[in-house]
Amino acid sequence: MTTATVNQEDRSRDVLSPRGIRDEEPYLSREELADAVLAYQPDADRERLLAAYDFAKDKHGTQLRQSGDPYYSHPVRVATLLSAIKLDQATIMAGLLHDTVEDCDDVSLEDIEAQFGKDVAFLVDGVTKLGQLEYQSEASKQAENFQKFILATVSDIRVLLVKLADRMHNMRTLQYKKNEESRRRVARETMDLYAPLARRIGLHYVASEMEDLSFRFLNPEAREQILQQLEVLDQENKEDLARVRLSIRETMDRHGIECRIKGRRKEPYSIWRKLEKKSISFRDVADIFGFRVIVETVPECYRALGIFHTQWPCLPDRFRDFISVPKPNGYASLHTTVRMSNTRLVELQIRTEEMDNTAERGVAAHWTYKNSEYGFDLESSRAAGLDPAANLHAFGELLAHGGDANDFLEHAKMEMYRTHVFAFTPKGRLVLLPAGSMPLDFAYAVHTAVGNTCNGVKINGVPRKLRTPLKNGDVVEIIRRDEPRPVPGFETLTVTGRARAAQRRLRREQETQQFANLGRSMLERGLRRVDIDPVSVDMRKVAERAGFERIATMFESVGRNQDAVNEIITLAFPGVSFDVEQEKNRVTLDDEHAADMISGAQLTPGVTVHLGECCHPLPGDRIVGVREPGMGLVVHTIYCAKIAQFDDRPDLWVDLQWTELAKSGVRAVGSLAVTAADNKGVLAQQCAAVAQAGGNITGVKTREREPGFMELVFNIEVEDLRHLEQIKAALRALAVVERVERLEESEFE
Repeated sequence: MTTATVNQEDRSRDVLSPRGIRDEEPYLSREELADAVLAYQPDADRERLLAAYDFAKDKHGTQLRQSGDPYYSHPVRVATLLSAIKLDQATIMAGLLHDTVEDCDDVSLEDIEAQFGKDVAFLVDGVTKLGQLEYQSEASKQAENFQKFILATVSDIRVLLVKLADRMHNMRTLQYKKNEESRRRVARETMDLYAPLARRIGLHYVASEMEDLSFRFLNPEAREQILQQLEVLDQENKEDLARVRLSIRETMDRHGIECRIKGRRKEPYSIWRKLEKKSISFRDVADIFGFRVIVETVPECYRALGIFHTQWPCLPDRFRDFISVPKPNGYASLHTTVRMSNTRLVELQIRTEEMDNTAERGVAAHWTYKNSEYGFDLESSRAAGLDPAANLHAFGELLAHGGDANDFLEHAKMEMYRTHVFAFTPKGRLVLLPAGSMPLDFAYAVHTAVGNTCNGVKINGVPRKLRTPLKNGDVVEIIRRDEPRPVPGFETLTVTGRARAAQRRLRREQETQQFANLGRSMLERGLRRVDIDPVSVDMRKVAERAGFERIATMFESVGRNQDAVNEIITLAFPGVSFDVEQEKNRVTLDDEHAADMISGAQLTPGVTVHLGECCHPLPGDRIVGVREPGMGLVVHTIYCAKIAQFDDRPDLWVDLQWTELAKSGVRAVGSLAVTAADNKGVLAQQCAAVAQAGGNITGVKTREREPGFMELVFNIEVEDLRHLEQIKAALRALAVVERVERLEESEFE
C-alpha cells in the first residue's frame, strides 16, 4: 500500500463525501449491472442476469413512479444497491423481480420459479406484499406484511437485504409522495423497524441513511437547524480538520504503519439523538467529526492506538475495544477520543480492512460464493464467528407464541437491540431471554399461565424482588397466586414484548370486567332513581332495546361512557329520564373501574384526585399522592417542594403510579425555562419548534432579561414526560438557544 495510493483512497472513499447510489445518477443499463455483478462473482450467469433485467423492464412496461421515472428503474436501483454490497446472483435477480408479482397482473410466483428457479422465487415471495388478502385496516396490513417478511427472513437473511434495499430507494424518493401523512407514516415505520434491522445485521451506513431520511420527514425544522449549524462548523473547522488529518498521516508514516484515513461527520439524526438524550447544546457534542484509521493487521491496530495515546491525551471513559469483544453483528474496531491541538476532541476508529468491510457490508462481508443453487456459503460465515440469521431468531420465537400482527410490530421493536441471558427452571429447563430480562419475563417464557399468576420469585433459592435483572446461570422459581392478576408497574418489570403484551392483555380483560361491573352498578342506581326496581327488570330485553347483542357489552359501554345511562333508560322505558350529571359526579377514583390516570394500592372510597398545580406532574414522572384537607388526593412529583410540609404525616401519603390509559391521550402541562439570544424573531423560532414537536403553548412570560440574552418560561401542553423531553431537544437544536431546563414549579399564577 503506497503513500500515493493511500492518499488517493483517502479522498475517493472519504465518508465526508456523499455515500451510495443517488437518484440524480442514471440507473444502470442491463450490461452495466451484469458487469458490476461479474466483477465480484465471476461465475455468475450473465444471460440469466440479463433475462431478469429484461423481464422486469418488460412486465412493468409503461408503469411510472410518482417521480415520473419509469417504474422498472426502481427494481434496477434496488439491484444496484445489492450489488454494492456484493450479494450473490440470485439476490440481484430477486431485487430486479421483487415487485413483478405484486404489481404486474400477468406475473405469478409460479412464473418466477419456472423462469428463474426456486431460490429466486422464494426470495421474491419473501418481499411480496399480501395484496390479495383483505385487511381490517391499513395499520394491520402493514403489520402483517412485516410479519410475513420476518418469517421469510428467519429462513434466509437475503430476504431482509432485498427488503432493506427496496426501502432505502423508496426513502430516497419519498418526497415524491403527494400525501404528507403518508410520507410521515413511511418515515416512522422506517425509523422504528427497518433502520434498527439494518443496524442489527451490521449495515450501519444503511441504517444511518434511513434514519436521516426519516428525520427529514418527521422533523424537518430540527434537521434544517442542525444542517445549518453543521455548515457553519464545516467552514470554521475546515482548515483545522485538514491539519488533524495531516497530523495523523505524518504520525503513522513516522512509525512505518501503512494506512488509509477516512473522515467521518456525524449525521443530523445522530446529533439530534444526543441533544434529545443529554442536556447539552449543539456545540457541546464532542464527536461531530472523527476519523477512521484503517491498517493491515490486528497487531497494528493496537500499535496505532498506543502511538496515538502517547502523542495525544485520551479520554479514558470514551475508549472502547470492539476487537477483543466484537458487537453481536460482527462489528469490530478500536474507538478512542483524544485531545489534539487547540483543545480539539477528535474521535478515532482504528480497524483493519476486513473490519472496515464488515462495518460497511455487515453480514454480507462474510459470505463467500460458490457454484451452488443458493449462491453463497453460510458455513464460511459461521466459521468466521457470525451467523447472519442468528440475530433474527428472536422474531421467530415471537411468532411462535401467536398474537396479532400489531402486537408483533411492538415485539419486534423491543427485540431489535437485545443480547441474551440464559436461566434455568428448578427442574433444569433452559430458558433463553434478552439481556436485562427480569423474573416476570422468565415466567412468561415458561408459560403464559405462569406469567399471569406470578406473585413473587426466588432466584437461586433466595426470595428476590421482581425487578431483579437475571444473570447467566440463575435458577428461577416463580411463586404463583391462585387467580390471574396483572402485576402493578409491569412496564418497569419487563423487557420482552411477549411479557408486556400478555400483561396488557390480562389488564384489558380485567379492565373490561371492571367497566362492566361499574356499568351494572350505575345502571341499577339510575333505575332506582326513577323508581324502577332493577331486580324486576329483564336486562336482556333492556340490552336488545338499546341495540346491544349481549348484556355484558351493554354494562361495559355504560361503564366506559357514563352518559349512556340516561340514553339506555330512555330507550328501554320511553318517557323516563333523569339527570345523569349528578350521577357522573359521584364516580370517583376508586370505583370498580379504577382510575383512568392514576392507580395506587392504598386508595380508599370517596377520594377525589387532583394533579398538583405546584409541580405539574406528567405521565412518566415519579409521583406520590398526599391527602390534603379539602382537596382529596393531590398528586405531586416526588421532587415537589410542597410535599416537604407533610414529612411528619406519613399517614397522608399514598404510593401512586400512572396507568397505561394516562400514557395514551392525556394532555398535561409542563414548564420549561429557555435561555436564548435577545434577537428579533427568537420567540417566533422557539414557538415554531414547540409546535413542530407537537406541543401546545398555554402560557409564556419573560423571567429575566439582560443585554444579549433573555430567559423565557413556557407552559406547554404535552402527552407525557418523553414528549416534554423531545420538545426540550427541539429547542436545544436551535442555534439561538443556550439552555433549556424543566421547572418543577409553575411561575404562572
